[in-house]
Amino acid sequence: MTEEEFKTGQILLFDKPLEWTSFQLVNKVRWLIRKNFRIKKIKVGHAGTLDPLATGLLILCTGKSTKLIESLQGQEKEYTGTFTLGATTPSFDMETEVDETFPIDHLTSEGIHEATKAFLGDIQQRPPVFSALKKDGKRLYEYARSGEEVEIPTRTVNISEFEITKIELPKVHFRVVCSKGTYIRSLAFDFGSRLNSGAYLSSLRRTRIGDYKVENALTVDSFVNEYLSMEEET
Repeated sequence: MTEEEFKTGQILLFDKPLEWTSFQLVNKVRWLIRKNFRIKKIKVGHAGTLDPLATGLLILCTGKSTKLIESLQGQEKEYTGTFTLGATTPSFDMETEVDETFPIDHLTSEGIHEATKAFLGDIQQRPPVFSALKKDGKRLYEYARSGEEVEIPTRTVNISEFEITKIELPKVHFRVVCSKGTYIRSLAFDFGSRLNSGAYLSSLRRTRIGDYKVENALTVDSFVNEYLSMEEET
């Protein structure tokens, strides 16, 4: 691919590696393009953050295609992953340690499947305090890490599909199709509350954004091999 094609604008699908931030992937791809064409600047942005502990589809836009980011962010998303029942964490995932445990002896397969129905359609959801959302000019995770309490308002999100694909207590595997702004970590916490067992998100993979699918996504290595003429440097 030529320098002009990147500047005119490309939509690139990436499979974000575990423990990378979305910005790390953006910065890596930007650096590779600049290095390859020996240029000082190239616009690169992503269409929807994935947490470091999540993997899967991250859409990157280059050049003039960065204008499409907002419309791409608004598209329906699909995720797969696992909830671990019987415990909660402050971050609603594995970023923080378990802070409370609950019995799971009362749980049944039927009850677990039935509980998904309460989350279909438009629902009110409270974002996690460990998130990058801002309140009064400060990111929520900054309040959380400093021990400050902050009131987080709920917001309306839509979940069109929510199914439990496998039960291996204390873990349950799921698939969710949802709107922009849905926090799967919050869904994990609320799902655990619904079951009176507690839950946190123990793995997450984004498999689709609109019509874009993760099976068509690039790794950093395949991006270098297929789109650039250079060999990746470490």
